[in-house]
Amino acid sequence: MIIAILLTFLVHVFLGLPLFLALLSSAVVGFFFIDPAMIPRMMPQQFYGGINAFSLMAIPLFILAGNLMNAAGMTEQLMRLARLLVGHLRGGIGHVNVLSSVFFAGVNGSAVADTSALGPLLVPAMRKEGYDKAFAAGLTAASSLVGPIIPPSIFMILYASLTNVSVGSLFLAGVIPGFVIAAAFMAMNGWYAWRHQLPRNGRAPTMKELGAAVVQAIPALVAPVIIVLGIVMGLVTPTESGGLIALYVVICGVLQRRLRLRDVWASLTETVRLTSAIFLIMAASATISWQLSYAQVPAQLTTLFTPFLDSPLLILLLLSLIIFTVGMFMEEVSALMLLTPILVPVALAAGIDPVQLGVIVTLNITIALITPPMGACLHVAAAVSKLEITALFRSIWPFVLVALGVLGLLIVFPPLTLWLPGLFA
Repeated sequence: MIIAILLTFLVHVFLGLPLFLALLSSAVVGFFFIDPAMIPRMMPQQFYGGINAFSLMAIPLFILAGNLMNAAGMTEQLMRLARLLVGHLRGGIGHVNVLSSVFFAGVNGSAVADTSALGPLLVPAMRKEGYDKAFAAGLTAASSLVGPIIPPSIFMILYASLTNVSVGSLFLAGVIPGFVIAAAFMAMNGWYAWRHQLPRNGRAPTMKELGAAVVQAIPALVAPVIIVLGIVMGLVTPTESGGLIALYVVICGVLQRRLRLRDVWASLTETVRLTSAIFLIMAASATISWQLSYAQVPAQLTTLFTPFLDSPLLILLLLSLIIFTVGMFMEEVSALMLLTPILVPVALAAGIDPVQLGVIVTLNITIALITPPMGACLHVAAAVSKLEITALFRSIWPFVLVALGVLGLLIVFPPLTLWLPGLFA
């Protein structure tokens, strides 16, 4: 059944069918292996049930907050602060690229949105300072990986909705890994700048200049703190936090006189467009997930992994291999929705903490965003940098290897993900 569903999906994707229709057609094939008479009854029920969760309302609200943040000019304020902090170093504009992604991740939670927002600004700037176009595009795509890891994270909200794991714990678990990824890419950029002898530009900022930039960026810097602390302390749910932060950004934009009514309308329109695409994919994926559960695929997979259950490290490596491989060829939300219900029982049987697993799953899915052939961030980075996608396919692998190295570090040292949530347990 699994092979038939997968082949149907791949064929329809290559034929150019929209993803949610490719998933639905695959679900129809799956019902023929279970019971075709169930199609008119179970398919609509599972399609609607896949998105009928209050916690999922946080996704459009966080997307809206990110769009409003761009419209209100907060992204430029964060980039100015990043430039003052690291722009004077050798390869400074590359460091600015990574640090801006860290700042931007604190509100949006989407790697693709990060690449789309920062790429058009930073890739040309990096080219002017002597960077190779392929490296500039690759660093822009790769640095966006911190978006789904540093809270808030759309992928983590989806994982939590499927596993009943605390969103607050997942958000806290992503903080340290997010900064480790950023540090790894800044080190990679520093090595590139040293190897190519890129010049230093400008001077270190004075305390007055730095203070002024921090004051301007405070509204944007405070946003992720409000999100995480509000959820962790139990003051708000993730959905309420998304609404609160969207309102907060609107108020800040209006007070600074940088957000107009047409900007709000444009942000709402873009949010509806993106949310509709995500939720349609989620609903269609939920139908297939139910079929796999009904056919007891998770139980069969757990039995298959029984010889390795005594080694959580080996189980995490095997699960990462599966998730990463599937993510290379399948849209990321679909892969997350389909794989999580299947793989979580295996991990739990091996004694793996579900919070650590959530970060590992999220990072695997996120790395797939910069991995050929389906990586969405690659296609966005190629478009904004006016680079042939095949050229970026060839040059992205060092960034993928660095990200996989960080993934291995998180697997070998669980405290990197579990220490911070443990403090608030």
